[in-house]
Amino acid sequence: MLTWPHPATDWGPHLDDVYPIFAAIGSAIAAGELLLSVCRSATHAATVGQWLRQGGAPADRLRFCIADSNDTWARDHGPLTTLVDNTPVLNDFGFNGWGGKFDAELDAAITGRLRSAGVFADTEVQRRPLVLEGGALETDGAGTLLATRSSVVTPTRNPGHSTQDVEGLLGAWLGIDRFLWLDHGDLSGDDTDGHIDTLARFVDPQTIVYATAPPGDPDYDELVAMAEQLHGLRDRAGNPYRLLPLPFPGVHRAAEGRRLPATYANFLIVNHAVLLPIYHVDQDEQAIDLLQAVFPDRRIVPIDCRAILEQNGSLHCLTMQLPAPLALRSSQEFIAA
Repeated sequence: MLTWPHPATDWGPHLDDVYPIFAAIGSAIAAGELLLSVCRSATHAATVGQWLRQGGAPADRLRFCIADSNDTWARDHGPLTTLVDNTPVLNDFGFNGWGGKFDAELDAAITGRLRSAGVFADTEVQRRPLVLEGGALETDGAGTLLATRSSVVTPTRNPGHSTQDVEGLLGAWLGIDRFLWLDHGDLSGDDTDGHIDTLARFVDPQTIVYATAPPGDPDYDELVAMAEQLHGLRDRAGNPYRLLPLPFPGVHRAAEGRRLPATYANFLIVNHAVLLPIYHVDQDEQAIDLLQAVFPDRRIVPIDCRAILEQNGSLHCLTMQLPAPLALRSSQEFIAA
């Protein structure tokens, strides 16, 4: 799932720069699975479809739906899917613009709009009374959650909820039975309060890759403290995790000089490949080699995400996966057409 930028979003003046990147991401996804594109209007969808087809996306794998949006971060406003007896359930959590920092009313309504438009067919959608962004959660697929407390258990998102309260709810709704909380990892330029998908990711239930910074960098102390916490964690069998440091992608700044939160941890795993954000630096090759070593059965697809970084996010942040058992289709407007 991709929610595409349009002139009314912050991307408006930069659409010529970011559409090719969205098209590269979407085409890479559609090479092996269905792609749902959320567009503002039918005219917008026609433009998006043209970009995707020019990028080589097979037309029979493209699905479209009309829903207006504030922004493009589908990872945080999209549904979180659980499988119960191989039957998908879509969990629609609240989204308030990362603790009220930005307007998010349209984004928060997208999953409901998609449901009403018939995109999910008869798949069950459960509205969950908790503010939670997908980028704040990292799971091993076997019941273990890795997250920063600062992006989940906060008064700007879930006032009155303790860590224990949140664990109880996520255990009931998502099947999580092990919670690994980090208290460090704040990246310069990040406005999500420390989303885990920019910091540390499972590549299998025993292995975690994590972001690093060199001595002297403003993020060095935070990331060293995070690494120390990671070294203290244990897997379900009681063993230390295999920890692999990701290269430092260098310092990247916006035109006005503010630092941007570049990270190689923001990769996307799809059925046939791993899509890796790169930043046109020498360290890109190191990151490609590392991920190829830990994902030997998948192709590594590097995508230059420097223009995406200008809005403080990267590749994984733009996407939300939907599992194969879900009967995904275009909304009624496109079915009728």
